[in-house]
Amino acid sequence: MIKRNSLLFASGAVSALALLTAAKLASPAATDTYQELGTLMNVFETVRANYVDKVDDKTLLNGAVNGMLASLDPHSGYLDKQDYEQIKNLTDGEYGGLGLSVTMEDGAVKVIAPTDGTPAARAGVKAGDYITHINGELLYGVTLSEAVDKMRGAAGTPIKITVVRQGAVKPIDFKIVREVIKINPVKSEIKGSVGVIRISSFSKNAGVDTVAALHDIEKKLGNKLTGFILDLRSNPGGVLDEGVDVSAAFLTHGEVVSQRGRDPHDIKRFNAPDRAQDDALAKPLIVLIDEGSASAAEIVAGALQDHRRALVIGERSFGKGSVQSVIPLTPDTGLRLTVARYYTPSNRSVQTAGIEPDIVVPQLSDADRADRQRVHESDLRRHLINEIKLDNSAIEEDGKPDPRFAGVTAATLKTAKVDDYQMDYAVRTIARLTGAALVPTTVAAR
Repeated sequence: MIKRNSLLFASGAVSALALLTAAKLASPAATDTYQELGTLMNVFETVRANYVDKVDDKTLLNGAVNGMLASLDPHSGYLDKQDYEQIKNLTDGEYGGLGLSVTMEDGAVKVIAPTDGTPAARAGVKAGDYITHINGELLYGVTLSEAVDKMRGAAGTPIKITVVRQGAVKPIDFKIVREVIKINPVKSEIKGSVGVIRISSFSKNAGVDTVAALHDIEKKLGNKLTGFILDLRSNPGGVLDEGVDVSAAFLTHGEVVSQRGRDPHDIKRFNAPDRAQDDALAKPLIVLIDEGSASAAEIVAGALQDHRRALVIGERSFGKGSVQSVIPLTPDTGLRLTVARYYTPSNRSVQTAGIEPDIVVPQLSDADRADRQRVHESDLRRHLINEIKLDNSAIEEDGKPDPRFAGVTAATLKTAKVDDYQMDYAVRTIARLTGAALVPTTVAAR
């Protein structure tokens, strides 16, 4: 999740000699630090003078900076001019490329989730896929930034990506045409008497668009409205403030999330504004999540779960409970730096733990589900630890098949014309809660 930093840091040049002198005057520990910096400079000079090929200084220095940030956690990094522009476009809801959220694992590029309606999603790229080649060129060993650069390109240009998928007998090639990705983060539809709101990312205006979708559904259904489903599956997150605004659309008061930095007293709380409860807010609400629901999506699911405003259905979420600020270094470059962890209203840390659904419902309509690897924050190298340890020793798995899903397979669901089992389960759950009749018709609302 990226949060724009409201505090702009001034940049300026300070000589290394002045810093080293100040360190020597400050403390032995500081002196040790700058002796290590001396080692860094020795390595820099040695490489520059003796490496088999001539390397420009900028390449070496960028490598040193990237190495420093890569040693911290998977979400911190240096933003060069291209990366800096890209991250601003991402938070504004428009960028060029394939529509993939990716991470780096042991030198390989792994897909966290494709974004709804993008070229990658339409082509069939799935969460957990490893991208091994781009246009036939091996991708192993490059940085994440370099891999993303290779996937970028002018709209209308073709690209071939090769992925390795768990359970597939051989690599899979996808021929995709790049597009300018304009994310309309909020879409809605009506299923019988249930209003469904799908949020694909928490980019600009997600909160405003969610409120508009709520009003649109209320207007179309009137007193026939029985409940809402908020679909946050495969939502990689986005801007923190948008997650707060979406949560506030379903709450009448109370804390949504707290953000805590290195200083234990440095706590920032985000609250839903107090307001009267209208008829729509009293309707049952179900939130759908899966392993691709991350960051701001987990904030929303956790807040609505803690306030007992929603029933959370699906599978355990990704588990990204950290906040990144974009800190400008120059007008064209910056740092994406992890500055805090966030906590749900009941003081749960989502980091690595994720949000556990109230009702576990696997996506049984996905025929590849059993063979596809699921990626969570805890799978990423150098992930932050969860500082709040929960004792689940009293919870035991009996290992028996869940009777709810006896005989339910992708094949039987296809015969029954159910292409999204989790959504179907959620619609039927609202019907059971309200006593409403199930209406098979689906009517587009937005």
